[in-house]
Amino acid sequence: MTDREFAEIKRRFKPEKNNITSVKGCYVTSTKEIRSTFKIPVTMLPDEQKEWLMKIMKKPITGAVGRNLMDIEFSADQVTDGQEHKLLSDIRESELEDEEKLGELYQKIIDSYITDGDYLILLAYDRYDVPAYSKNAENLDDSTEMFRYYVCAVCPVKITKTALGFSAADNGFRNIGGETSVSSPEIGFMFPCFDDRRTNIYNAVFYTKSTKESYPDVVETLFGTTAQMPAAEQKETFLNIVSDTTSESRNYEFVQSVHGMISDMITEHKESHDPEPLMLDKNDVRRVLKTCGAKDEEMSDFDEKFTSGFGERTVIPPQNIINPKQFELKNSYVTINIDPQYSFMVNTKVIEGVKYVMVRADEGVEVNGISIHFDGETVPGLSGDIEDTAKTTSVSDNE
Repeated sequence: MTDREFAEIKRRFKPEKNNITSVKGCYVTSTKEIRSTFKIPVTMLPDEQKEWLMKIMKKPITGAVGRNLMDIEFSADQVTDGQEHKLLSDIRESELEDEEKLGELYQKIIDSYITDGDYLILLAYDRYDVPAYSKNAENLDDSTEMFRYYVCAVCPVKITKTALGFSAADNGFRNIGGETSVSSPEIGFMFPCFDDRRTNIYNAVFYTKSTKESYPDVVETLFGTTAQMPAAEQKETFLNIVSDTTSESRNYEFVQSVHGMISDMITEHKESHDPEPLMLDKNDVRRVLKTCGAKDEEMSDFDEKFTSGFGERTVIPPQNIINPKQFELKNSYVTINIDPQYSFMVNTKVIEGVKYVMVRADEGVEVNGISIHFDGETVPGLSGDIEDTAKTTSVSDNE
């Protein structure tokens, strides 16, 4: 699914725009026991509760593709004979009315989802009469098909802290809190997918709130497939590959160039309005490193390290390996965050045998919110021509 298709379905999760008549689910304790099952008539809820419930049910299709939202692809054999796909399909066909099938789904989640506290499993079914659009995106009102889908959200349940409150009506104090609150979903999924604005029973979408965890047991149990590498792990793997294969080239200018080139790719893709998400494969990453100055002899084992880290056919969302809005320098005792467009204002230098990271300071420098001025014209060790006493160099592990 593209960002535009996700946005189209997310717009459904408003009380006046969907056909969700009820939300079904169960309450699970920390000991993996189902305390209760329920069916909540959405149309009977007060408007405020209805809006909150729709926000929760929308969450499993909210986020960045490849980061929080993982594409789950079923094989042809799974669609034909797979037990996982059959269960998901049967639940959809029953419009969440088959209690036995729902019970199977609940148990699959309970068996594979590891958590310390209580939680809710919530499901909502919707029928979307998909309107046709002309090339200029004007609504033609004609329906192309009926997209029937459901969303599942797994939400931690927490007990609010007890506090002292004041009641203006009673003109006195009273205890507040100690009640059960439903948190934003930790995981969830949508089945089937809405690809090319049509039903795609060969795919589902799996959601994780954390970019550090992909819940492989849940993915294997629900979908019969292997979970993709979490976004945070993708970044760490990328950084390790760059460090291992560019030990001589990776000075400040090299890292700056890699960040800038990938950022430019993200910007160009966004400006192209290409509906498909941007992905980088092994050849793309190799080209970036080579263009930015990696030496041939350094790149001799790049393919092997990339395949070992990511897999043979893995593609990576570039937003998972760099932050195009942030450029960071750090060591054991200081961290400097810079707007990437001003990274040119930083230099690395060796002065009298000591390594320095130098940031050009223009007007408006503040320390703890207080504007400061600079005393004198020179700094000890830098008197005279700076190029006579300092040289731009790589600050790397080899020095």
